[in-house]
Amino acid sequence: MSGLSILLVDDHPVVREGYRRLLERQPGYRVVAEAENAAEAYRAYKESAPDIVIMDLSMPGAGGLEAVRHIRQWDRAARILVFTMHQAAAFALKAFEAGASGYVTKSSAPDQLVRAVQSVARGGRALSDDIAQEIAADRLSNRSSALDGLGTRETEILRMVASGMDTQQIAGELRLSLKTVQNYHYQIKSKLGARTDAHLVWLAIGAGLISGSEQ
Repeated sequence: MSGLSILLVDDHPVVREGYRRLLERQPGYRVVAEAENAAEAYRAYKESAPDIVIMDLSMPGAGGLEAVRHIRQWDRAARILVFTMHQAAAFALKAFEAGASGYVTKSSAPDQLVRAVQSVARGGRALSDDIAQEIAADRLSNRSSALDGLGTRETEILRMVASGMDTQQIAGELRLSLKTVQNYHYQIKSKLGARTDAHLVWLAIGAGLISGSEQ
């Protein structure tokens, strides 16, 4: 495949530079724009109209789930490949629910990322081997996750709460009213049977939504 334009979204400049070099070694691949958060990703997508977006999930403020959802609302044909450290099957399924076409973990070999880019750019779907195994194991064992009953926006707000953001910060990042965020917060607690935010943090870590170091 040649002549492929890419938007690269990751909050670490050094990481972006490394993957830019990897991708631009492929014939015709061009990183036409970069972004380090969800708001920048949305603006960069509208301005550069890339063929494919490579999107991290863990970013300051609103994360990759929100960015995927927002871009896909604006362009239903957007092709987005999630590229993240998160290896939880439930989180990967939420990314697909938000509109992603592929999911590759950063622990995967570089050639898996390149193959996933090729597949998603052609309109297909892609999973790295490790996340495919996680999803298969979840389905075969019929394991449940705290995320199963949450929508993508509820999942993102849970992640933000568990990361230590307060209601006002979340409202500002998602451009929602304080009342709306408070309602989401209540609904999330109700659905998960959590009485406190500390319990929400514990559930978010257990679901692979955040790591203990992110909290």
